[in-house]
Amino acid sequence: MANINLLPWREELRKEKTRQFASITGFSVILTMAVLLLAHVTISGQISYQQKRNKILQDEIARLDVALKEIEGLEETKEKLLSRMDIIQSLQQKRPQIVHLFDEIVRTVPEGIYLTGIKQAGTTINIDGVAESNGRVSAYMRNIDSSDWMATPKLSVIESKKGTLRSSGFVLITSQSTPKTDEEEGG
Repeated sequence: MANINLLPWREELRKEKTRQFASITGFSVILTMAVLLLAHVTISGQISYQQKRNKILQDEIARLDVALKEIEGLEETKEKLLSRMDIIQSLQQKRPQIVHLFDEIVRTVPEGIYLTGIKQAGTTINIDGVAESNGRVSAYMRNIDSSDWMATPKLSVIESKKGTLRSSGFVLITSQSTPKTDEEEGG
């Protein structure tokens, strides 16, 4: 006799395969969700960590900006102090110059010349005087030219005065200079 199976085995097989497919699909969806959740948590943690590092860097930058402003203020104060020191040093160096200048004026005046006025404006010196002759004014100019403390004499006015003695009034313009030291000449 022929063996006939009348049980609905195909339907049961189909239900079994459908159940397996559903369970595999559900497991895949759950696994995908878990992977996505894990990726999201990991990326969020990294973002949070980087934001903390950025905050630390911004705080450090702000602190350094304050320090830089303080340094700029100190640099400005330093420049002002150096400028004052230079002015004081310049004044200290110029202090004895007037003594040397007057000494040099006395040494350069030849016989026969009488000074009537001396005016100084900056480094320019105007000398008014009376000379017995024009040759004495020329000698005076040569003496000034060879002087260490005065330079570039220029005769501005010379006029003959008539009176009991023949004399010439003159106005001489010269400039104050400082003699070069051995270091300046060599270097």
